[in-house]
Amino acid sequence: MGLWDKLFGEFIDIIEWTDSSVDTMVYRFQRYGNEIKFGAKLTVRESQIAVFISEGEIADILEPGMYELETKNLPILSTLQHWDHGFESPFKAEVYFFNTRQFVDLKWGTRNPIMMRDKEFGMVRLRTFGTYSIRIKDPAKFIREIVGTDGHFTVDEISNQLRNLIITRYTNLLGSSDIPVLDLAGNQEQLGELLTHRIAPEFLDYGLELTKILVENVSLPPAVEEALDKRTSMGMIGDLNKYIQFGAAESMQTGASSGTGSAIEMGLGFAMANKMALDMAQPQNDTVAKTSATLPASPPPLPDTNWYVAIDRKTMGPYDLNTLEQLANSRQITPGTLAWIDGMKKWESIEKIEALNGLFDDETNQPPALPDTQKPNN
Repeated sequence: MGLWDKLFGEFIDIIEWTDSSVDTMVYRFQRYGNEIKFGAKLTVRESQIAVFISEGEIADILEPGMYELETKNLPILSTLQHWDHGFESPFKAEVYFFNTRQFVDLKWGTRNPIMMRDKEFGMVRLRTFGTYSIRIKDPAKFIREIVGTDGHFTVDEISNQLRNLIITRYTNLLGSSDIPVLDLAGNQEQLGELLTHRIAPEFLDYGLELTKILVENVSLPPAVEEALDKRTSMGMIGDLNKYIQFGAAESMQTGASSGTGSAIEMGLGFAMANKMALDMAQPQNDTVAKTSATLPASPPPLPDTNWYVAIDRKTMGPYDLNTLEQLANSRQITPGTLAWIDGMKKWESIEKIEALNGLFDDETNQPPALPDTQKPNN
């Protein structure tokens, strides 16, 4: 083996890149001194593009395939190197491999809530999250505008810039869309399509193609969501009476299945449900009664309990009507006895209180004739 053959054998004659990562966008082929052997084999796989950089300029851009690096296959590079036809020698050049597959499931979202005006809720704050997908469209523009001389460029190095661009354009789009907050969930697909159409030209300025933007979630602040849930729950209840009865039945069924239920609990559950249903129905019944009544209104009778009477200048009681009647029969109280019940402004004699008129009947409550105390003559 001659000296020149040994030297040429030291130069790389196979150039290829197999990527095992999921985030590498651009990779610079590594070799000592950038020496590439004339006639070397270059393999560009599907979803790759190879770019030759010579003397700081883009020499050639190669699509997928296998290439033998000769002057006839690299006309631009040949011109830059000033090769004569048939001159075979090693040359210096940089080879960059571009990954042209789609980079999917890239996250974007609003760091701070977006303030917007809603017709139904007024001023609201919204958060939005989603994903987007990109691919390298123009390698030459991408390496000029973004990559530069970076030998291992990943998607993380540009994701922040792309995310900020998406959020800025989304904020403007959402503010001008005039879509009610409650209708945003039904328009997420349309929002994504509009956002893709609006931002795609700006991605092309970087040499990238924006293939899709997805709006996955639009959320309100927790306090607003809680209030909205309560409002939704009230609308779903419908007939409140049936809802209470259903809840009582569910509670009893749960207690019975867990072994903690009892007949008393079941009875209390039914009684509570019926009581609440009657209480809620009472205003409606009162309204119907007022509109359908034909007899003149009269004040309701005073309750028959909690009566107080003055006996021997002492307050006695409270008594119900039956007790008062017994006191009247035993002559412990008379028509002139003072009486009082809650609601009266002052003490009144029993004979002046309409509710107690029946205590003293003239025929039954008149004192009997005194007995004849004179003894007969013997």
